[in-house]
Amino acid sequence: MRTMQSNDNGFTGLEAAIVLIAFVVVAAVFSYVVLGAGFFTTQKAQQTIHTSVEQASSTLEIVGDVYGTGSGTGSSSSTIKYINFSIALAPGGTAIDFSKVVITYSNATILETLASNSNETTVVTQPTQGSWAITAVQNPPGGDITNVSCLLQPDEQFQISCEPMYPIIINDQITIEVKPAVGAAFSITRTTPAAINAVNSLY
Repeated sequence: MRTMQSNDNGFTGLEAAIVLIAFVVVAAVFSYVVLGAGFFTTQKAQQTIHTSVEQASSTLEIVGDVYGTGSGTGSSSSTIKYINFSIALAPGGTAIDFSKVVITYSNATILETLASNSNETTVVTQPTQGSWAITAVQNPPGGDITNVSCLLQPDEQFQISCEPMYPIIINDQITIEVKPAVGAAFSITRTTPAAINAVNSLY
């Protein structure tokens, strides 16, 4: 009875080279796929970080004081009608389109979203009740005060006036939140004085 015996005498160097090349090609393709996936993941991580920084960092800052105005006479029963402040871009901040900005007013019991009284070409003297407006522009691009827009640019300042639906009373902690379309919201928290005059600095 004959037995089957293996014989590899016919396994030549050429066949070994082909097998080796096949292994090298497979390893190269696998390495390319792994490296490509790694580069893609790294790019996505960088994009996420840049987007997070852009969303988390506010590009706005207050210029000067925040003050309230109304028909106050210095008594404890007087109220504040308007909250006024000037706002500008923080150093290195990008331009912000205030036609897309949302401003909210809140205190311990009220939260309201103020409507916008501003448009692309005019500056409003005062907002109407329950709204906000750009009431003045300082340092417009080119120095042309007649050619203003809702786009807040570097070195430019917008004077904002807000009139909530309800008058603001004494010793009230209020918060004005400015929410750009891109970037973090900018909050202004102040407390009204114990006696309200016609013009009041808020701290």
